[in-house]
Amino acid sequence: MARNDLQGSLDLLVLKTLAQRGKLHGYGVVQHIQIASDELLQVEEGSIYPALHRMEQSGWIGSEWAMTETNRKAKYYRLTVAGRKQLKEAEESFELLVKGVRAMLRYA
Repeated sequence: MARNDLQGSLDLLVLKTLAQRGKLHGYGVVQHIQIASDELLQVEEGSIYPALHRMEQSGWIGSEWAMTETNRKAKYYRLTVAGRKQLKEAEESFELLVKGVRAMLRYA
């Protein structure tokens, strides 16, 4: 998936990651997306942190400072109730998009 295509799906990927994994720091979110997508999707650090900040401002995720496994201070993010609702809406919207694209690809 090209970076521009990923941009529109970044919220969905982040919210899904936090729903699946629980609390993670930004780098952990990036790693999970890369690993879970079989290395097909890569999120740049320059994209993830503004997205996390925006989603936090929207109330979809919360955060707290804690120590990492390597004894460094990092901001850990978690999904909120509003984030779970947004995730459901984003998944439904994405499924409709995929359905529409498939229909276009089959069109003769």
